Amino acid sequence: MVLKVAPLMKGAMIAVRDCMGAKPGEKALVVTDTGKLHIAESFLYAFCALGVDATLFLMLPRTHHAEEPPEEVKAAMCASDVALLVTTYSLTHTHARMEATERGVRIASMPGITEDMLTVGAMTADYNQVSELSWKLTRMLDEAETAEITTERGTNLRMSLKGRKPGTPPDDGLYRERGRWGNLPAGEAYIAPVEESVEGVAVVDGSMSPLGVLSEPIVLTIERGRAVKIEGGREAAELKRLLEELDDPNAYMVGELGIGTNEKARITGNILEDEKAFRTVHIALGMNVDMGGIIESKTHNDGIICNPTLKLDGKLVMDKGEFVI
Repeated sequence: MVLKVAPLMKGAMIAVRDCMGAKPGEKALVVTDTGKLHIAESFLYAFCALGVDATLFLMLPRTHHAEEPPEEVKAAMCASDVALLVTTYSLTHTHARMEATERGVRIASMPGITEDMLTVGAMTADYNQVSELSWKLTRMLDEAETAEITTERGTNLRMSLKGRKPGTPPDDGLYRERGRWGNLPAGEAYIAPVEESVEGVAVVDGSMSPLGVLSEPIVLTIERGRAVKIEGGREAAELKRLLEELDDPNAYMVGELGIGTNEKARITGNILEDEKAFRTVHIALGMNVDMGGIIESKTHNDGIICNPTLKLDGKLVMDKGEFVI
């Protein structure tokens, strides 16, 4: 089994040693499911190579993003010093993750992580550079009261950020202090906008979780923070079906604005990497209480918007996908 995970060990060691700062004497936990067991084992071996006492907890895959894990997993997370969530669907926006964070656990969530990300993708970035840009944008979001997003494909969104604080620290990949958490691979600055202030049209033309890379754009018409129309082709119809099946009115609310800051990240259909990509912003539908908003929801689904023009308080931050700051 060690031979099978050997090609992944370089990326796994970057995550465990450099990003998480794991040390002997700490209790480490790798939470995984039957869909990601092979990849999860590489992180377990990386912890062991550093002399860290590590445990792997295997569960069945969740059915959607933000679904809570079993109580046994939650208890194990809360009893750890550092936890890696190597899962098929995201545990980021769960109360289990939030409670563990409150208890000081350092957490990296890796929903849908692939071998490719560990070898040539977003895990190969210079995370000092990722951190520098993420912090710069976070400071700008913290000072801004309004955001505007437009694209040549028809996106025209406006939202208020007044009274909201961005995710601080940002999702920069460096989770070495008590209570730090975020994604790996990492690379975004993000904020929960004032929910009912979001107005306009979002043309999601990169990818959409959980659907993957889009063959044609999904057009979201947003009124008072809610997606009241979902238009497009087959994938738009699939998104409508998935949201309807949740029977959750808050699954249609805009809960997040994010900006990608990892130049090694690519749009591959895996939202874990897609939302970190340069030349993109994303909005998410669903839960945001974990990032300073007020939306409780069963899910959190990100939609990637490519080559946007982004303005904060009227100041140009990104021009057709190019940073101008």
